[in-house]
Amino acid sequence: MKIGIFFGGPSREREVSFAGGRTALTHIDKGLFQPVMVFVDGLGNFILIREEFLSKGSIRAFYPQQSDSRFSVYIESLAGLSAEELERQISLIGQRIQPQAFTQHFDLAFLAMHGPDCEDGGIQGLLEWYKIPYTGPGLMGSAVGINKILQNELIQLINGQQKKMSVVSRSAWDQSDKAGLFESLQSLLGLPIVVKAPHQGSSIGVVIVRENDLSTFIKAVDQCFFRQEIDLQAWNQLSEASKLSFVQDITELDSGIGFPIVLEETGEFVYHPKDLLEKADSWAASGNQTLVIASANSEDELLFEEFISGQEFSCGVLQDDDGVAVALPPTEIYNVTSFDFKSKYQSSTTKKRIPVETSLEHNREIQLNVADVFTRLGMNVCARIDGFLTPDQTDEPGRVLLHDPNTIPGMSPTSLIFKQMAEIGLNVTQAITYFIRQSLRERIRTGKDTVRLRQQLADLDVRMADRKNLHLPSEEFVLDTTAESVEATWQEAKTWYGQRAAQGQSRPVVVLKTGQDRHELPLNLLFKDTVSDVVEALAKPVHPLIAETRERARTITERYS
Repeated sequence: MKIGIFFGGPSREREVSFAGGRTALTHIDKGLFQPVMVFVDGLGNFILIREEFLSKGSIRAFYPQQSDSRFSVYIESLAGLSAEELERQISLIGQRIQPQAFTQHFDLAFLAMHGPDCEDGGIQGLLEWYKIPYTGPGLMGSAVGINKILQNELIQLINGQQKKMSVVSRSAWDQSDKAGLFESLQSLLGLPIVVKAPHQGSSIGVVIVRENDLSTFIKAVDQCFFRQEIDLQAWNQLSEASKLSFVQDITELDSGIGFPIVLEETGEFVYHPKDLLEKADSWAASGNQTLVIASANSEDELLFEEFISGQEFSCGVLQDDDGVAVALPPTEIYNVTSFDFKSKYQSSTTKKRIPVETSLEHNREIQLNVADVFTRLGMNVCARIDGFLTPDQTDEPGRVLLHDPNTIPGMSPTSLIFKQMAEIGLNVTQAITYFIRQSLRERIRTGKDTVRLRQQLADLDVRMADRKNLHLPSEEFVLDTTAESVEATWQEAKTWYGQRAAQGQSRPVVVLKTGQDRHELPLNLLFKDTVSDVVEALAKPVHPLIAETRERARTITERYS
């Protein structure tokens, strides 16, 4: 079965998607599926990417940057290319394909893309139009999953949770008394205030305002509107190297604004860092004090929320074959001030544990709430829902407050969803098989192209059954805790396990020797950071919540493991 692995896309999360696409390629079961890598660039072109580009450090390295070697940019900055030149650029990295020809190249689209156009029903609708089944929730679940404002309102209707919030449009912000608005938000929400761009993921466009400081508040709002004011007097004092660094930073999609940008004073579009450099120099030379720039894809409204003090968690949800939601063991995120983009993807200090360090009853409550919200928001296949557990008070128990369902959870090898699926006995390769098969099952429920999809599902089930009947030989990777390089070898062991599992030619087993004892490590321990963490976990009994969840998920695990 040919699987088109879609990665990249036009959103700010395209680099996260690049990592997820490579994970899917590495870990997809080669005995069941033939992967076909489909790069979606920032202009929405679908490209069968050449293999050597998958080892690049960034999507920005894909297209030749002939316009100015001082800068590294995305395809959106190469504006003005003729149709012929654009085709030439595309041909250097792969083969462009059109949606109407998708069926010639793959049978199902595995979506590893995130954010607007990728996770909001956009690409899902396109694929449905061309009768291509795809992974993840369908149109309705995707549309709800991208809108943080709508999510809050619907979750409150579902479970009655009380979370204070306010919404301000861009036009209202521009016309407002900023000090008065800040004061009214403090009266409603208190401090700190969480400011969110409502259609972004990976905590992009999220700022926490912790102090009663108007300038900090205004800067936070501008950041979440993807808007920036350049002080041209300060600009004149910068060295040429500092100016180059400044305009290059604008291209960063997680921390910058991203091109193309708009000069707010004139409405003029600017596509390339070198053009912004020239504009800033020109405006400064003309005696202007400031230059205000904004992303061409800036948000039209912002969400303001009260700051929740409590234990932060993230909880995945799967479905059994009847479509019943099964919440996985929740992961607690701790040792971090706020779980933002940097702490998610770039920090080594953020800690995680499964389940949440609280009572069994509270962990059960988290799972019940998450499964209920998943079902009633019209989601299917898989999602990850985040939230907080507030501390118990003398007069009332702690509350579970949910937010931000993710309909395409992050797909790096160490992503939370894979760690949680390992707790019920599924490795990354088996998890990917689950995403593919369960998605086929859910696409059938839409009543579109059902006969062909049922045949695809039946064919896949036959191949999966044949694989189960094979008695694959065991293959061991043995680590000895007394070895001097055991921690370095631990990383090697995890990589080895993932590669062998994806090849499907043996049953890989990682064995840890501690003195005279041999421990065949269960899947969940393969996600531990260090061997010492593994040894510590081996000495502990299985948490009751993990045991309960494994029993509820037994039919899922038995089908895929």
